[in-house]
This record gives sequence, C-alpha cells and structure tokens, in this order.
Amino acid sequence: MKALVTGATGFVGSHLVETLVRAGVEVTALARSPKKALALGAERVRVLSGHLHQNEALEGAVENQDIVYHVAGVVAARSEAEFLRANREGTRNLVAAAERRGDLRFVLVSSLAAGGPAPRGAPLRGNEPPRPVTAYGRSKLEAEQVVRASRLSWSIVRPPIVYGPRDREVLKLFKLARLGMAPIFGSGTQELSAIHAADLAAALLAVGERDNTVGRTYNACHPEVFTSADFSRAIASAMGCSVKTIRIPPALGRALLTLTETSCRLTGRTTILTIDKANEFFQPAWTGDPTPLIQESDWHPVHDLRSGLAETYQWYRKAGWL
Repeated sequence: MKALVTGATGFVGSHLVETLVRAGVEVTALARSPKKALALGAERVRVLSGHLHQNEALEGAVENQDIVYHVAGVVAARSEAEFLRANREGTRNLVAAAERRGDLRFVLVSSLAAGGPAPRGAPLRGNEPPRPVTAYGRSKLEAEQVVRASRLSWSIVRPPIVYGPRDREVLKLFKLARLGMAPIFGSGTQELSAIHAADLAAALLAVGERDNTVGRTYNACHPEVFTSADFSRAIASAMGCSVKTIRIPPALGRALLTLTETSCRLTGRTTILTIDKANEFFQPAWTGDPTPLIQESDWHPVHDLRSGLAETYQWYRKAGWL
C-alpha cells in the first residue's frame, strides 16, 4: 500500500505518518518545508517539496499512490477568504490532481466544526444537516462538499478536540493550570468530545483500509462526554495540581477575543482566538457519537480523557515543553 499524506509535518499528520509506517504502508509526505519533514524519518518516508496551490507538485505527489490522506489545512486565518483559499481551494486542487490520476481512495480529515454544535445530551452522528457557526467551520464544510462532488472513492472524518504529544493548543491549558488558573468561556457546562491523536491516526488508517466506509462521514472521538469545567480539572489532575476556575461570561469573552484578534492583526500574526470563535465557545455542546465509525471500521479508541491527558503531560515534561 502506498499513501500520500498532506500536512504530514503537522500535529495530526505526524501521528498519522507514524501509524502508517508501523502498519507497513509506503508513505509519501507533501511538505512545504523538506527540512521540517526530516523529523518524520528520511529512511521511512519519501518527502516531496510542495503545497496545495502548486499543481505540478500535486501531480507528482499523487503519482503511483493508492490512497490520499488529506490532513493539511489552516485553523487560524485573518479572514474567511483566507480560510476558503487554504481549506476549500487547496482541497479542490488536490482532488483535481487525484481525479486525473484515476480512482484513488481519498480520506479527508475535516472537523466537527463543519457539522456544527450539538444539542446538549445528543452527540452528532455525522449524518445531520450541517450548520457550522464559524468561518473555519464553513471552510471545512466547503472542502467536504468538494470531496463529495468528486469521482473519487472518498471518506470524511470529523474529529473534535484533538490532543496528545506534540500538540501546542492544549499545551496552553496545561501552562495555565501550572499557574493554578483554569479560564472557562461560559458557565463550564458546555459538553465536549475529544480524541487522542494516536487514536485519530488509527481511525484514519481503519477508514482508509475498508470498502464499506466509502461515501461515509464519521465523527472520530472517544465516546466519553465531559464538560469544559471537567476538561480543566482533568488537565490539573494529570499534573497533580489544583486550579481555580475562572468563568468568563459571554460579554467579557467577546471583548477579550476582540482584543486578542486586534492585537494579532497589528503584529501580523494569526490566532484561533478571534471574535468569530465566540460562536463556538458559547454553544451548549460540541460532541460526536463515534458508534457508526466503531461499528463500520472495527476501530476502537484506546485513550479516555484521564489516561490520554496523563500520557500527554508526561510527553510535555520529557520534551521540555513544560
């Protein structure tokens, strides 16, 4: 089996590459920075220089592949147009190259943000009418629509919160917990799902290996549902410390997010903490039901929140990130 992985040098992509290599798959990584891709292991992974807006690079990347795992995308951008260029148009370019190559298997890593929030107590199964509430979510949904309209044998996987070794977003919460603080947008009762990066990589491999997953959209997560306050407490527990919960009401939250976004714009940086993000932070639930994925792919998540955060914390310490 030969597989192309886009976004291979990123957090999720690097875990997927490790899983594929262990499974004996010949992996090709499309990378903007071949130097950064050296961390994947030159003896195990073929690295091609290029990105999703270079058609010649894409043509070479899909050549002789059996399956494409499309992980690359952006989670932070300065405008909806930037999100669409990266997540929709980048996907469109890759799909076009794959279609010219033939009937390739194609697995898109999307996001629960494309499906939208869930009602409290009713995790989404993946077949509901989508209702994204942010520019990021809309761009991921449009990427899904590009894939669905293609001639490829496609599957779509929507993870919620992804955490684990090498993640830098949940790391920020660990650093705050180390200071004894746990800021929470809203009342702390928002329901959440999550998945450890190694479990997500195993899910992607399982989906890509099976014929009965073609044409299906799955939510990939551990079946455990927890609240945003539970999440902060679980992080503190993994570190062996306690935290003071700081609840941020909607008006204050929107003001803080506006300030963060403005500050980043002035310094030329991007951040996920924009005013648009308030449309996610104050929803009742962001939860997914992995039952269809488990039943149809025979995949089973290994890490519940407690064990997954404990392992992540130990990796952060060993790596010198904490």
